[in-house]
Amino acid sequence: MREMNGVDGSGDGLTRREFVAAGAAAGAVALPVFAAAEVFASPAPPNSVDLLVMGPDIVTFDDKDAVIMDGAIAVIGNAIVWMGKAGDAARMFTPKDTVNASGQIAMPGMTDTHYHTAQQFLRGVHRTTHRKGPSWKKILIPFESGLDEHDVYNSGMVGYTSMISAGTTCFLEAGGPHPDMMGKAADEVGIRGRISLNTCDMDGEGGPLPKSHIMTTSQALKENEALVKRWQGNSRVKAWLSLRQILVNTEELRVGMSKLADELDTAIHTHLSEGTYEVDYTMENYNMRPPEYFESLGIFNKRMHCAHSIYLTPADVDCYAKHDASVAHCAFNNYNGGPQRMLEMVRAKIRVGLGTDGPNSRGTLDLFQVSHYAVLGQQIGYATAWHAPAQITYSDMLKHACRGGANAAHLGDKTGSLEVGKLADIVLVGHDDHDQFTSMDPTITLAQNVVGHHVRTTIVDGKVVMRDREFLTVDIEKMRADVKQRYPRMIDRYEKAILLTSG
Repeated sequence: MREMNGVDGSGDGLTRREFVAAGAAAGAVALPVFAAAEVFASPAPPNSVDLLVMGPDIVTFDDKDAVIMDGAIAVIGNAIVWMGKAGDAARMFTPKDTVNASGQIAMPGMTDTHYHTAQQFLRGVHRTTHRKGPSWKKILIPFESGLDEHDVYNSGMVGYTSMISAGTTCFLEAGGPHPDMMGKAADEVGIRGRISLNTCDMDGEGGPLPKSHIMTTSQALKENEALVKRWQGNSRVKAWLSLRQILVNTEELRVGMSKLADELDTAIHTHLSEGTYEVDYTMENYNMRPPEYFESLGIFNKRMHCAHSIYLTPADVDCYAKHDASVAHCAFNNYNGGPQRMLEMVRAKIRVGLGTDGPNSRGTLDLFQVSHYAVLGQQIGYATAWHAPAQITYSDMLKHACRGGANAAHLGDKTGSLEVGKLADIVLVGHDDHDQFTSMDPTITLAQNVVGHHVRTTIVDGKVVMRDREFLTVDIEKMRADVKQRYPRMIDRYEKAILLTSG
């Protein structure tokens, strides 16, 4: 642990750190410049800030892994403008709002790099179906096909509040029905996100898809383009393009979507090398493995975000690194398929984040737990058999949930660490539960002894979304009552959809 009095490591707090002019991307007005020497030498009254987080031990996850004990974070608009000691902050600032975080740990918000909003209400349902065949075709898509707009809106409200309560401040949607309803829910909850549309323009192999899930290639491109453009003006919630997966997308759509991503300056969310059936399909049809096939089309690049990426050879990993494709490592689900080369990806400097894959995988959207699973998975794959120590620490893995996720989301310069000038996505965590005492090192505590229910307060874009586990943006009881009233009809439509796809 590297304790620092200020983010520059000096004993006087910030010697000459600017508050920054939070750029147009941050959506904030130009901010004033405050330097420690000016503040301490001047008898002028304290400076006004919008939010002051007082007293936490701050784990920044910056390049130096700086930790500020008994610290404070000042926010103007949606940007962090100062970090240092709580005692200094009390003299320097007059806040409009104060969060008393004494005895807690502050950390950056995490990014769930692969989430299915429309599968939220499969929590507790999937495991009871025992259906054979690829679950995405036999269970997941049939369930999604039975959802109307309000169901997807409720799915987002439940899922995104669950994320906020567990320290996730940003999500990357894999692609589902009624994405505008996802955006509406995300906007109301106050989370940061990238929504996307389920995109299939062919039926694929292994049985028919619901007709509602298949569109023409031209329609798929037009609807994806329109979605991205509709959300361009929202600073917190935007839209990406989506390719569901190789078996249900034509080559024409893959190439067209890549060109569209360049034109719109956005990313594409897809599933890649998730199942053996994908490898078999590309080998049988193109005599290439999935990443090599994407490379041959000229579409494998920094805009391609690839969920799962389980069945990779060393050459496949090199292909990801060569073209700067990003990866969502979904530890709850990935190890059901086989070993994952996450450690090799990290060493190759591939942009790897962690994902829950939605509640269908294990029921929880807790990235702390995903991080723990990922450490154990890499330990088994790269160390245990050779009687070797852990090849990646719990602290480093949690850092991937923060910074790796931000990089995968193309937000690495704005989120993922607590630094002056970055967006104020801040999570405050308690560490005084019975299963945490004693807690001496905040970084170790965060990485090894924290799960989602230890999160006390979550701040996104400079706004307090949840304070002391009470939501300020959503009427939780009203939302849950609506879900309970509609839930039986959802499950009934699901059962009927399953009958239609059986055979």
